[in-house]
Amino acid sequence: MASGGDSPGDVSSDWAATSLVDLTSPELAKASTSTMDSGEDFEVLDDEEEDDMSGLPPLEDVPASKTTVAKDDAQGSTSEQPSEEGSEAVEEWMDILGSGLLKKKVLVAGQGRETRPVKNQDVTIRLKATLEDGTVVEEHPSLTFTLGDCDVIQALDLCVQLMEMRETALIQSDPKYCYGSQGRSPDIPPDAALSLEVELLEAKDAPDLELLSGKEKVELANRKRERGNFHYQRADYVLAINSYDVALKVIGSSSKVEFSPEEEAELLDVKVKCLNNLAASQLKLDHYEAALRSCNQVLEQQPDNVKALFRKGKVLAQQGEYSEAIPILKAALKLEPSNKVSKGDLVSTVDHELRQRSPTWWAPWHLITLFLLPTKCF
Repeated sequence: MASGGDSPGDVSSDWAATSLVDLTSPELAKASTSTMDSGEDFEVLDDEEEDDMSGLPPLEDVPASKTTVAKDDAQGSTSEQPSEEGSEAVEEWMDILGSGLLKKKVLVAGQGRETRPVKNQDVTIRLKATLEDGTVVEEHPSLTFTLGDCDVIQALDLCVQLMEMRETALIQSDPKYCYGSQGRSPDIPPDAALSLEVELLEAKDAPDLELLSGKEKVELANRKRERGNFHYQRADYVLAINSYDVALKVIGSSSKVEFSPEEEAELLDVKVKCLNNLAASQLKLDHYEAALRSCNQVLEQQPDNVKALFRKGKVLAQQGEYSEAIPILKAALKLEPSNKVSKGDLVSTVDHELRQRSPTWWAPWHLITLFLLPTKCF
């Protein structure tokens, strides 16, 4: 797991401006409280298509979004496995994925293949990132992250695992494995390739989850959740799902340490946020059964969770289960009457249901009676 004790706090609301290591570096470990967990309700990400779940409630604690990329781009962000082929000789390029989009060249030889780090270890690197014109956009003498957790850009996650201890390497990465079509304001433009000079300084096993205190578990799970929010904001839904899964693994791990009631409550709060955000990401990829499971897990803990009710109703409606979706959407609307999105989806779902029941007599004016009818009528 990533080093440091970064809480959900004092992280800038400009997610596109996050660093290469983003929310997992030890440099952020001392951050204080942020507006991310202030209880504010953030807006839904804008989507261009009319029927692509854009009416979903916002993620838990995500700042107001910037323009997102299309779903096809997000699915293209699926984590890929690096090739073991290629020479490690100094000054020879290794084509990591066999596509020419991600290459690595050894500048200073390391201490042998047996010193390579493995997935789930905490690695510390020295990093210097530059644009093609030589402009330095990031420089860190010591940067720590968990290998394989999607805590950093994919170029680093894929290449560092092929480095030897004390090796210095030059990595040339296509925008796809850096910041893609959105870039990173203000210093990395859209579709910018990056050159990364990396030295592997240390690799060690991550802390034992069973020995973490309640506070440490909350902080670690929140860091992973926030990284998931970062990926979701950029429409990298596959990577977002990975980060939320990692956070839930932290929360659900067994413990040899006793937690206080307050720590238990905090862990439950983070778990519910992760599950709600996981459901949102799964819906974006049309993974309806998985999204339904995530919603049900939330509702087991909090039966009146509006976001979980609404998303469950959306899933059932998407699956054509209109008669099941209607009472759930009505329950969500009853809990939050001012939610215009919930009301619009309920009207649409009732429209589908009544058309299926009797297409010959259906007319739009029947919607006038919608909120006068008890739930049991449906």
